Amino acid sequence: MAQVPQRFFDALAVRTWCGLSLAALGRAREEIDAINVYPVADGDTGTNLYLTVESAVAAVEAVFAAHEVDEVDEAPRDGSEAPRDGAGGPSLADAVGAMAHGALIGARGNSGTILAQLLRGMAQVLAARSDNDHTAGHGLQRALRHAAASARQAVAHPVEGTVLTVASAAAEAAEGAGGDCAEVARAAYEGARAALAATPGQLAALERAGVVDAGGHGLVTVLAALVETFTGRAPVPVAAPHARVESAVEGQCAAEEGDGDGPAFEVIYLLEAEDAAVARLRQRLDALGDSLVVVGGDGLWNVHVHVDDAGAAVEAGVEAGRPYRIRITHFGRGDAHTTKAERPPRERAQRAVVAVVPGEGLAALYTEAGATTLLARPGEPPASGELVQAVRRAHAREVVLLPNDAELRHTAAAAAEQARTEGIRVALIPTRSAVQGIAALAVHESERRFDEDVVAMTSAAGATRHAEVTVAERQSWTTAGICQAGDVLGLIDGDVAVIGADVSQVAATVLDRMLSAGGELVTLVLGDEAPQSVADHLEARVREAYLAVDTVVYRGGRQGALLLVGVE
Repeated sequence: MAQVPQRFFDALAVRTWCGLSLAALGRAREEIDAINVYPVADGDTGTNLYLTVESAVAAVEAVFAAHEVDEVDEAPRDGSEAPRDGAGGPSLADAVGAMAHGALIGARGNSGTILAQLLRGMAQVLAARSDNDHTAGHGLQRALRHAAASARQAVAHPVEGTVLTVASAAAEAAEGAGGDCAEVARAAYEGARAALAATPGQLAALERAGVVDAGGHGLVTVLAALVETFTGRAPVPVAAPHARVESAVEGQCAAEEGDGDGPAFEVIYLLEAEDAAVARLRQRLDALGDSLVVVGGDGLWNVHVHVDDAGAAVEAGVEAGRPYRIRITHFGRGDAHTTKAERPPRERAQRAVVAVVPGEGLAALYTEAGATTLLARPGEPPASGELVQAVRRAHAREVVLLPNDAELRHTAAAAAEQARTEGIRVALIPTRSAVQGIAALAVHESERRFDEDVVAMTSAAGATRHAEVTVAERQSWTTAGICQAGDVLGLIDGDVAVIGADVSQVAATVLDRMLSAGGELVTLVLGDEAPQSVADHLEARVREAYLAVDTVVYRGGRQGALLLVGVE
């Protein structure tokens, strides 16, 4: 279907731009990764930008979905048509706010963090001037100017020849355009493209490697999607000087000559903190390392820094506020304190299991069993790019992927397809709960043939019925009737089967219904808010009423549900 051009920057334009940007970065990801030589030649800028925008897209789509639900809830019950008041969807402020927040919490790497601040800077202007839920070209001009300025302010030591230079050039070019959004977007794109072509002459690392700046390339890609949003046509790509290198390895070698060794770790975390505390944090982190970027505001920040002492960087965050979603990455493989030339390549394993798990306790359990884990916190499902990175991290020729969530089926399938294009043999077992994943992992044998192992794991998962006990967040219709906020719900195989007020009673009813069809082993995974007495009560019930059934109990941590139940 042809793309419908947008006349103004409104909520629909935000949604369209985000979607087009994600698709464009998906196509350009490998090219951008291949030219990533500054500030660290780790070949992941394209992937990081993709993950950042993917998080923004998810947030924007959630806002649109919420408005659709509200419209359904407010519809007349007598079958008549609901009155039309012109609302019909989120406001521009809602959409750009979601875009900025999604990018902030999902930002990856140096360039992804800067892109998140660029989007936040745009959102601040667009939300403030959305008098009629849309803005024309002059508003877009102001948004681009503020975005470029706020991104520079977020970087401790701005360097020319990077994405910051490209963003400034885009904003300057947009200033001279007319009042039409399409013209402003096109001028910004052309200004950014020209600035990108000039980056090798501004940064020695780029000139030695013979490439343009990878982050700048990503921003040009995002601006091209903005042009397509307002015109319905993507700009014809024009090859820039030094647009590609033959491989990431060549670019890394060229960039490393004369650069010396940089910090060993990349540290990223989200931080809840006050402005004054963040100002002190910037000073401390600046003394610890380099590539410092702190973006955000209103109490929530994304912190990115390269350091040798990762623990000190995290401790600084603890002193400033509450850091979470902490990610610490070694640059290169092997000992992080050796140079890249000294690090021997790590031998690939023949087979690995990669699993998405909902809590820290289960992550430890899966890791102890030999799996590579990806933690999915409540309300924060992993993106496909994160799954691909987990598959890569497993460093195996063959990978069995356990999504452990029905909602991740399509995400996991996309990740598996991407990994296959990289030469990794991936089998996706459609586990819908972590307890099914436990059953699959229990029969995993890396020594047998891959297909036989996958069949055995799939059979074990499929033979495990799964349930969960959780608390309703709002009033809603369910397959067991109407529930109220605060009710305890028992879900069996994904459907609400029991509604009650007491956790132990609901859990017992769920367990009885599951064991009525038979079973040999009950697996109980307690969430951090569930008392131990629940597990004790269920274990006693199984001993008394089901003599041939064994029970095993695990602590899952912050997993969302109060209790997960598996019956094999």
